[in-house]
Amino acid sequence: MKSILNISQEVADLSAVKRPDSLFNSASLSDSIFLSVAKSTLDSLLRYGDWPQLVREASFVTIPGKYYYPLSEVCSAFYSLLPNTIYIKDSKEKVIGAVTPDEWMKSKYITNDDLNLKFRIEHGMIKFISLPENPVKIVFQYRADVICLDAKTFAEKSSVTADSDLPIFDEYLVKLGMLWRWFKRSGLDYTEEYAEYEREVKKNFAASCAAGDIILAPTTDDITSKGVKLNVKVVC
Repeated sequence: MKSILNISQEVADLSAVKRPDSLFNSASLSDSIFLSVAKSTLDSLLRYGDWPQLVREASFVTIPGKYYYPLSEVCSAFYSLLPNTIYIKDSKEKVIGAVTPDEWMKSKYITNDDLNLKFRIEHGMIKFISLPENPVKIVFQYRADVICLDAKTFAEKSSVTADSDLPIFDEYLVKLGMLWRWFKRSGLDYTEEYAEYEREVKKNFAASCAAGDIILAPTTDDITSKGVKLNVKVVC
């Protein structure tokens, strides 16, 4: 595995500029620019999508009367919630996903007998509209804000803090991302390099996402007509 410094040095070779000795050499403007484009590239890849290497699972137990659950307390490396992945731990049914503003107001102010646990994401928190009387365990998947690993301990990190840090993303993608950004920062044409980077990112992301089997046989199980029910009798 190549460190972020190794990749930066390869980018320097392709750019025909002096290799950086350390990305954290504040006395060198060139080295500082390499650190800047490295951070920008890793942050861009983090935001691109739900990479399998970033998907994590977390859980928490609801507390009677508590509607707000800060995600930073449930999972410190939280970046974004994966839609349609919130479930009651011990039941077969799922919690209904984040609702629209219109659904939120209707559920909050219009009385109904619907037992579905509905929620919304608000200021980095999961806010439930209604909760069962007894505690239930909620599990969900999320995207972690991890962009690199410590070279010695392989601990996950959300920012680059050492030359030896190992990017969590494909090394070739990181190099291409840094290359076009270096050209842009230097005032050079980066059209071809950017196009290659975009192609490789899309190809790599598509290859990393598992595709489900397509069922060609007919089925009589009409989920749409049955709807989704929630079993709130759960032992945590």
